[in-house]
Amino acid sequence: MKTMKPLFILFLAAFCLPVQAQLLIYPEGLRTGMPHNDDYTVRVRVPGEEWQDLFEYNVQVDMDKVQNASMVQFDMSSAVEVMVKKNNGTVREVAIRPLNNKVTYKQVQNTIIFTLDKPQYLSVEFNGDRLRNLHLFANPMETETYTKEEKGVIYFGPGIHRPKDLPNNQIRIPSNTTVYLAPGAVVKAKLLVDKAENIRIIGRGILDHPIRGIEITDSKNILIDGITVVNPDHYTIFGGGTTGITIKNLKSFSCKGWSDGIDMMCCHKVLIDNVFMRNSDDCIALYNHRWNWWGGTSDITVQNSILWADIAHPINIGGHGDPDSPTGEVIENVTFRNIDILEHDEDDPPYQGCMAVDCGDKNLVRNILFEDIRVESIQEGRLFYVKVRFNPKYDKQPGSGIDGITFRNITYTGIGENPSLIQGLDKDRMVKNVTFENVVINGEKMKDLKGISTNEFIKGIKVK
Repeated sequence: MKTMKPLFILFLAAFCLPVQAQLLIYPEGLRTGMPHNDDYTVRVRVPGEEWQDLFEYNVQVDMDKVQNASMVQFDMSSAVEVMVKKNNGTVREVAIRPLNNKVTYKQVQNTIIFTLDKPQYLSVEFNGDRLRNLHLFANPMETETYTKEEKGVIYFGPGIHRPKDLPNNQIRIPSNTTVYLAPGAVVKAKLLVDKAENIRIIGRGILDHPIRGIEITDSKNILIDGITVVNPDHYTIFGGGTTGITIKNLKSFSCKGWSDGIDMMCCHKVLIDNVFMRNSDDCIALYNHRWNWWGGTSDITVQNSILWADIAHPINIGGHGDPDSPTGEVIENVTFRNIDILEHDEDDPPYQGCMAVDCGDKNLVRNILFEDIRVESIQEGRLFYVKVRFNPKYDKQPGSGIDGITFRNITYTGIGENPSLIQGLDKDRMVKNVTFENVVINGEKMKDLKGISTNEFIKGIKVK
């Protein structure tokens, strides 16, 4: 019997271990004070179990004519079924994007049902309506949670948080701090990280209508993971003069002027991974000197993400620099990999480009890689834009040059956009060494520069 006792204890322990949740629905506190959109009824379940209702948020998109779209969220660790019912009008067609995810569905009258086998971010669109669509965010399960304030942890629980008596309606985060926004938390303030280090902003909560979502300046070693930023007055995330930023699982909406997604100025060693950005200005912009920051920009990776520019560029590199410097500043070693661009809509030609390398203000831009990029739609704009320019609205000096841009495994299906553009400024400010490799447009591989607007100030352009 003595030899059996340890086995019996192990047997009991196996049955006492907590079972990991397969599906997490956020608590009722999430609904408090947040506007609801009744365009859709959305439910989710583990296959074979009961359906659970989700709260359909109202989120505003598209600065041209602000529209009310919908958004739902949940966490999952194994396969789930999703039911989406369109509450008004008939359903003639359905698109679930990114199309590369290949989500299949079954339709019963005005309802569709589909299965997700892994976390992913989707736009569900009925009858071609991309302005009043449903944004569905199936998040991975959280691996770190808190239930109260403790040493080194600022905690926001379910419900509305509107901090009072804060300068500029902002919360300053000290070094060596974790800020946790619990599922169901709605924080109506900006989070400011300034001259600080070792800060983590995590959770499944929401920053709602802040002046800026998160501002990171003169800091290092910052993590942002899992939160959603809804309609900030300015940037979703602004980085200035900071080294070591990681942004993961971020979701963002904006519908106002200057409401960029993620803007970095003179930042280094940045990883942006698995984000969904729907913005009414640049989704991601990388700049050099502006305001109080100098020192160039380097070692940036953006990957596994979805970008949707209702206005301006999905990707913009090269503006703002130090025109008073004897040599200018450098933006270098930047990678965009495995990106779905769902929309690019910009009616002003100087600011067009899904993938824009727009070099001004004495900057030198070099060693940039665009790889595995899928562009689904261009309302107005260009696919590629690579230009050394002088724009007096923003620049005091022209750009210094562009050297070493690779576009690899790029696909686009569409018609009616403006021609792509590759242009230097003069013989001293040229575009050099641009490679197009396996670029497929409307099912045909790119073989030459036919249809691309060029000039005599380019050198070493290759099409493979």
